Amino acid sequence: MTPRRAHHKHADSRSASAPAQAPVELLAAIRERQTFLITAHARPDGDAVGSMLGCALLLEQMGKHVDLALRDRVPAIYRTLPGAERIRCTPSIDRTYDAVLLLECDGIERTRLRGLEGQYLLNIDHHVSGREFAAINWIHPPASAVGELVYCLAQSLGATVTPAMATCLYTALLSDTGAFCYQGTQAQTFALAQALVEHGADPSQIARDVYFSNPQSKMRLLGAALATLQLDGKIAWLWVTHGDMVRCGAEEEDCEGIVNYAIGIAGVEVAVFLRELPDHRLRLSLRSKGSFNVASVAEDLGGGGHANASGCTLEGPLFAAIDAILRELRQRLPQPVSISDVA
Repeated sequence: MTPRRAHHKHADSRSASAPAQAPVELLAAIRERQTFLITAHARPDGDAVGSMLGCALLLEQMGKHVDLALRDRVPAIYRTLPGAERIRCTPSIDRTYDAVLLLECDGIERTRLRGLEGQYLLNIDHHVSGREFAAINWIHPPASAVGELVYCLAQSLGATVTPAMATCLYTALLSDTGAFCYQGTQAQTFALAQALVEHGADPSQIARDVYFSNPQSKMRLLGAALATLQLDGKIAWLWVTHGDMVRCGAEEEDCEGIVNYAIGIAGVEVAVFLRELPDHRLRLSLRSKGSFNVASVAEDLGGGGHANASGCTLEGPLFAAIDAILRELRQRLPQPVSISDVA
C-alpha cells in the first residue's frame, strides 16, 4: 500500500486559533478496525508514554481491543500514570493486529521492536524529522506534543476525555514542551493545557510526579555530569562515561533532562549532553535557544527530533565524538559580525 500523508500547515506556520485536524482516512481506519497495538520509540519519554496511554483509553472507549508495548521500560517518573502498568516491555511482537499505531517514530526501526514488519501501520508524529513509512501518516510539526494530536483525535472521534485520559495527555504536553519553556509553546498549547485541567488533570500533582520524584541515582549522575561542564562561546557541553553510570547506579532514564542544565546558562545558545554506552558509542542530547535548529544537525548525523530538542548517536571514543559534534555546531552557528567585516 502506498503511504499517505495528511497535508497540514508548514511547521513555521503556527496559529493559536487553528488546532490540528485529524485526517479523515485515519479516522476511518480506526473506526473500521478492532484490534490495535500502540507503541512508540525506544527509550520512551513523557510524550511517548502519556500519548500511548491516552490513546489506549480513547480506543477502549470505542470498544476496541488494545495492547501496549515498548522495547524499553517506562521511566520511573511516569509509572504513576493511569494504566502505565499495562505497557509490556518486550523485544518483539508475536501476533498480528488489525492496526499498529506508532507514536513519535520516523520508522519501525525507531521502536527497536521485532515483528512490526508486514503489519498495517498508522503513523502519528509531530517531529520535523518525521517520515512517511506507514499505510497512513499524520505528521503535524506545529503540534507541541503528540499528546496534542491524540487529544485532537479524541475530539474528532467524539470521545469523552476522562480524568485519566486528561492526566496522561497533560503529562505528555508538560514534558514535551519542557514545562512550557520550549520555543514551540504557543497560545494553543496553553489552551490545550487548560482544557485538560478542566477535564480532570491535576497540574500540581503531575508536576510533582515528573519533576520532584527523582531517584538519588539521578542526582548523583547529575553531579558527575556537571563536573565535566565545558563552555566555548555560545556552546556548552557535558558528559558522563559508562563508568559514571555504573558508579552512580544510574539507569538510562536518569540521563533525561541533564542537558537542560547546560542550555540554562546565560549566553549559551546550543548545549550537548553525551552519554557513553557500554560499547563506547555516544548518545547525544542536543538543545538550543531561539532559531538555531538542532534537528537539522541531528538528522545529518543519523538522528532527529525537534528544532530545539533533538538527539543522535555517534561512534566513540568520547573525545572524538565531542570533537565531531563541536565541529558541526561551530560551522553552523552564526558568527558575530566585526567592524572590519562591515567596513
